[in-house]
Amino acid sequence: MGAVAINNERNGAYAVVAITKHGVEIARRLGGALVGADVYYTEKFARGDEAEHGIRLFSGNVKTLLPELFARYDGLICIISLGAVVRMIAPLLKDKKTDPAVVVIDDKGEHVISVLSGHLGGANELTRRVAAILGARPVITTASDVQQTIAVDLFGREFGWEWESDDNLTPVSAAVVNEEPVAIVQESGEPNWWPAGRPLPKNITVYGSIAEALAARPTAALVVTHRLLAPEEEAILQNGVLYRPKVIALGIGCNRGTSADEIEAVIHETLNELRFSMKSVKAVCTIDLKKDEQGLLEVVNKYRWELVAYTPEELNTVPIEAPSETVFRYTGAYGVSEPAAKLYSGADRMALVKKKSGNVTISVALIDHRRRKESEPCDGLSSLRQEAVPAKRL
Repeated sequence: MGAVAINNERNGAYAVVAITKHGVEIARRLGGALVGADVYYTEKFARGDEAEHGIRLFSGNVKTLLPELFARYDGLICIISLGAVVRMIAPLLKDKKTDPAVVVIDDKGEHVISVLSGHLGGANELTRRVAAILGARPVITTASDVQQTIAVDLFGREFGWEWESDDNLTPVSAAVVNEEPVAIVQESGEPNWWPAGRPLPKNITVYGSIAEALAARPTAALVVTHRLLAPEEEAILQNGVLYRPKVIALGIGCNRGTSADEIEAVIHETLNELRFSMKSVKAVCTIDLKKDEQGLLEVVNKYRWELVAYTPEELNTVPIEAPSETVFRYTGAYGVSEPAAKLYSGADRMALVKKKSGNVTISVALIDHRRRKESEPCDGLSSLRQEAVPAKRL
């Protein structure tokens, strides 16, 4: 007989799987302490209270259960011997960017081992969490963790930074862990990517500009910017990774019924003119009258951007360069795109004050995290102001 409980709906992010008496004890502990854990164990060790605790029972060989769990969960926590787990998951492996985290715990709960997808899949962090719950020893073997240096594939991930390309992740990671000269250039984004109080590894140097980094001739580079690089700057990426921080706030106003295609085209055109990356957009900001505008909703959903809508009263609290009586008559606000972008970003000066294109009006502001306090949310109501590049009119 195969597994009998797999048709149950997944509730959490992790599947905890046990097949022994001691493993069941550990699995039950984790089920009660690890947020997002669904527990599976063999019906041979059923206690009678599994339904009450949301525990799934299975019968037969765990090998028939594991492929389904591998496909459905973000992480598997297996209280099974390491060798057995390796043999069972080997045929299931596809790609490190999509494979789930796999963590193995020994039958006494003394060691928690990160087995698969340590960085991108989150197995290393999951290993630490599980070990802390059990009072066990976490076993993590990835070089960047062991050496306490930068994990290139996770750099800025907690802030939502995106790679422009993953082509150089492996050689750049090799340069970092092999203690070769590595340059970091950060033009925008959150500055607190390295633990406070711990010095950077000696082989890693932060430079003030791409030109300065190129002059130093590092083996590899990490570049954090919202800009599209100029041709003379692209040499830094020969063995470099380009990260896109989420720092662009788009203020958008549009006529009722404006299509998603038109809104998206204006955004593309405007950011290209500014030499900004679409991947660095964090939010689209507008007036609450437009919060249900279908075209706008389609665009933000497509790119998974945040949509922030302000009341006319909130928009009118912001000084703007071109107040409009016409806009006020129709909306109750003297402007939409400019004050909305300013509210969200906290910017005094704009990258783009305002541009009218067909049925769309767009403004662009940059969030300067270097001057934003950690405790202040990016909710558009901050009194914090930034120094920015002179605003353009397109």
